[in-house]
Amino acid sequence: MTAARLNDVQRWTILGGAAVMLSLAMGMRQSFGLFQPHIVRDVGVTTADFSLAMAIQNIVWGVTQPFVGILADRFGVRWVMLAGIAVYAAGLGLMMTATSAFGLILGSGICVGLALSCTASSVAMNVASRAVSAARRSVTMGAVSAVGSLGLTIASPMAQTLISTAGWQVALWGFLGLVCVMVPAAIGAGQIDRVQAAPSQQLEQSLPAVLRSAFGHSGYLVMATAFFVCGLQLVFITTHLPTYLADCGMDASVGAAALAAIGLFNVLGSYLFGWLGGRHPKQHLLGLVYILRSLCIAAYFTLPPSPASTIVFAAAMGMLWLGVVPLVNGLVVELFGLRYMTTLVGIAFLSHQIGSFLGAWGGGMLYDVLGNYDAAWKAAVLVGLIAGFAQMLMNVRPPAEGRTPIPVPVPTV
Repeated sequence: MTAARLNDVQRWTILGGAAVMLSLAMGMRQSFGLFQPHIVRDVGVTTADFSLAMAIQNIVWGVTQPFVGILADRFGVRWVMLAGIAVYAAGLGLMMTATSAFGLILGSGICVGLALSCTASSVAMNVASRAVSAARRSVTMGAVSAVGSLGLTIASPMAQTLISTAGWQVALWGFLGLVCVMVPAAIGAGQIDRVQAAPSQQLEQSLPAVLRSAFGHSGYLVMATAFFVCGLQLVFITTHLPTYLADCGMDASVGAAALAAIGLFNVLGSYLFGWLGGRHPKQHLLGLVYILRSLCIAAYFTLPPSPASTIVFAAAMGMLWLGVVPLVNGLVVELFGLRYMTTLVGIAFLSHQIGSFLGAWGGGMLYDVLGNYDAAWKAAVLVGLIAGFAQMLMNVRPPAEGRTPIPVPVPTV
């Protein structure tokens, strides 16, 4: 069966399942910060231990994503997603019963990091891209990414309410309930395994041949390197903005409102850039996102901080937050086709997660040494501008060995 043969019910079941799975997986993961003071107090770990667990989660997610992509491309996404959901549940269980930093790292770091490889953006974008025609692919990936941004609005209030009324362990039981909801979503999204790409969308190459093509393609390498900068900028902001606001004498509620604004405007930005990606060169849009982010960071950290400027900054960054997801996935498909999309996006995502780790750790290190974030935000702006302009000049010609030969008509005598 091809995507064109799907009826509306089948297509919406597949896309809805991918969106729900992505939304809940990311929503729970982005809410873990709410548990920090309670776990630190009750388990007896330090704030540094909790931060290390979150950093390890990012690295495990990045390191395992290419291998999960290989499994998904070879055996289908359904069993990969279901296995990831089981590991997610195990990770939450280990968090709930942790009595030391090791248990916390094993649960929220290693298990949840691996689970995100199986349930988050790379796999969801694989499903979305294969369920529609090439003409609708970019806007569909943007729509699924946008809906996936809503998970934080579900998981965060639920977690905060349960933590306040019943304790953090009960809140994790609530998260296990959300994990159960992910099971039918994965089964619905897994119907995409019965859909085959049209011949013109496939590459008749082995995985080693495709990897050689990718690592020898200057455009892919530029995109993956720029994705490193993307992770560095975003995690620098989410990790260190609350501390910066506290240093500026602002109430903690301003930070919470800023994160909410990022989540809300991210929905709009993800869909917008997915829609634009179907009408304009994706490499130009991707470079523009990095440049605009850098300019927003420069303006915010240069101007006198205030609650109003913080919310405006958060809204602007939200518009530019995950709009990169449909653009990066779309570029990989244009260069190498659908066959090994999850694998190649996973390799680029490893670069993103290394940047995420350095954004969190490097920003904190500079703050400890210098006592402020001046050097950190200047570095974030500089590398963002370099990445943006390099991305705009990216080579977007598919590798010669990956092109489908065009039959030449033989003239008749």
